[in-house]
Amino acid sequence: MHAHRLPLLLGTTLLSACAAQAPSGPQPVVIDFALLANGHPARCGAPLGPQGADARPSTLRDARFYVQDVALLRADGQAVPLVLDHDDWQDGQVALLDFEDATGTCRGGTPATRTQVRGQAPAGDYVGLRFSLGVPEALNHTSTELQGPPLDIAAMGWSWQAGRKFAKVEVNPEGGVAKADGASAPSWYLHLGSTGCSGNPLTGETVACLRANRVPVTLRGFDPRRDAVALDLSSLLAGSQLGRDQGGAVGCMSGPDDPECPAVFARLGLDLASGQPLPDGQVPAFRAVPRP
Repeated sequence: MHAHRLPLLLGTTLLSACAAQAPSGPQPVVIDFALLANGHPARCGAPLGPQGADARPSTLRDARFYVQDVALLRADGQAVPLVLDHDDWQDGQVALLDFEDATGTCRGGTPATRTQVRGQAPAGDYVGLRFSLGVPEALNHTSTELQGPPLDIAAMGWSWQAGRKFAKVEVNPEGGVAKADGASAPSWYLHLGSTGCSGNPLTGETVACLRANRVPVTLRGFDPRRDAVALDLSSLLAGSQLGRDQGGAVGCMSGPDDPECPAVFARLGLDLASGQPLPDGQVPAFRAVPRP
């Protein structure tokens, strides 16, 4: 494994005819993210190919998620936090990734997309990346109407759980989803967020949740100049029957008793009963891929 010095913005190559002292102050860093299906970029309106355990031809309906606690890893294991830039997609604590563009099968979404996390970190030798899929507890239970970006997105609010969807991934399997009651639905949903929550934030009560359901992800050997973080839909949905729902909400909305949740939670490295990471720390749905 090689260590990688980050004294430059991604995509920029600095050449010098003579040796120069490496910068020591904060340097711009960009982490690219990608959404893949069957090894190819997943886009609105384009076929995703067969997905799920039942290999249903599918299209994308929505794909957005929040990340927090983004850090670069040194060879000695030290995590160096990435100081996030402030813009319409991220503040100092959380960033929103958005792969839908409101076209084709993603009608009802938002035209703008975001596939990067941007920030500052000290120049140094880094050998990996760490982040969590989620929203910090102190911000999770705030109003989308009162918060600034990126927490002001109504579609990422989750009123019945008094918080936010950490991840919203929705696909349309060919033929729809046959429900347990004999009806059908056009889409299969994954809405990840904290559950078992009590307390009303609108009246000033502190909200506490039995199952946090935040997903810590560690990618060893990750070089932001060369690599991107991929959410692999084919891996995420590998154990899920997209054409048939056995009960509860269609797909998985993080309910501990939902028959569709065990398979997808396993791909996120989460224990469904406790909402805590599995002991092995593996998150098969995320991996490093070459930057496009």
